[in-house]
Amino acid sequence: MADQDIVHEGGCRCGQVRIRVTGAPLMTMACHCTGCQRMTSSAFSLSALYPSDRFEVGQGEPVIGGLHGPTRHFFCPHCMSWLFTRPEGLDEFVNVRATMMDDTKSFSPFIESYTSEALPWAKTPALHSFETDPSDERFMELVTEFARQSAHPRL
Repeated sequence: MADQDIVHEGGCRCGQVRIRVTGAPLMTMACHCTGCQRMTSSAFSLSALYPSDRFEVGQGEPVIGGLHGPTRHFFCPHCMSWLFTRPEGLDEFVNVRATMMDDTKSFSPFIESYTSEALPWAKTPALHSFETDPSDERFMELVTEFARQSAHPRL
């Protein structure tokens, strides 16, 4: 099966909202910022970045939560599970919470951001770490590296 044919489905904890992504993600990430810590009630958030045209809400109607700002965080209106984010000014992308997918094993973080805010014991297997966010130029290099590595995974 080619990467573009891969379908991952997932949903909120109560099952009222279901989501689907097609193909391989552009990048997988862990974010250690205090905002993600608070919204996940955990040490970091795990996400997978997809082009918007490869993402769909298959059931239910998510609501905006979090800070209600230009970056929109979407939640199940019933159980309040954080499902995905539409980053500010980047409507062509959606950042899916990888832990909301039915099969989470293939979403190991490739990069981690905001390590400057990380809890001292919170460790990930990410290959690249950044004290805040990587620059736009560096991010595009990482997307290319992630695609190359995904095509030839380590044994």
